[in-house]
Amino acid sequence: MTYEPGASASRTKTFTDEDVRTFAHLTGDTNPVHLDADYAATTVFGQRIVHGMLTSALISAVLANDLPGPGTIYLGQNLKFKKPVYIGDTITATVTISQVRAERKIVTFETTCTNQNGEVVIEGEATVKAP
Repeated sequence: MTYEPGASASRTKTFTDEDVRTFAHLTGDTNPVHLDADYAATTVFGQRIVHGMLTSALISAVLANDLPGPGTIYLGQNLKFKKPVYIGDTITATVTISQVRAERKIVTFETTCTNQNGEVVIEGEATVKAP
């Protein structure tokens, strides 16, 4: 398979209370801003938010399943969290090839997550070894 700069793929997911609670249980990240509505109401966010790393995991799903796809090995990822993600938000993760080192099968992607209003909530760059 050949990889061309500009090629992209996306996945969309609506994050639920169950997603947040499961992620907290699996990772041990029980920050009350994610789990306690009363506590979260006192924060700058005003309500519970989805873990940033849970949201960004949608990028991993695109890379692993769609582009490049099965057999992809993550080499690196940087992330900038631009806006909060609230429970019930629908997030679309998009990866776009920005650079290809064909001889080593190393592909660099611009990565973005946007909410249902088209606002960028996460942006960054991923580097993978393509299958």
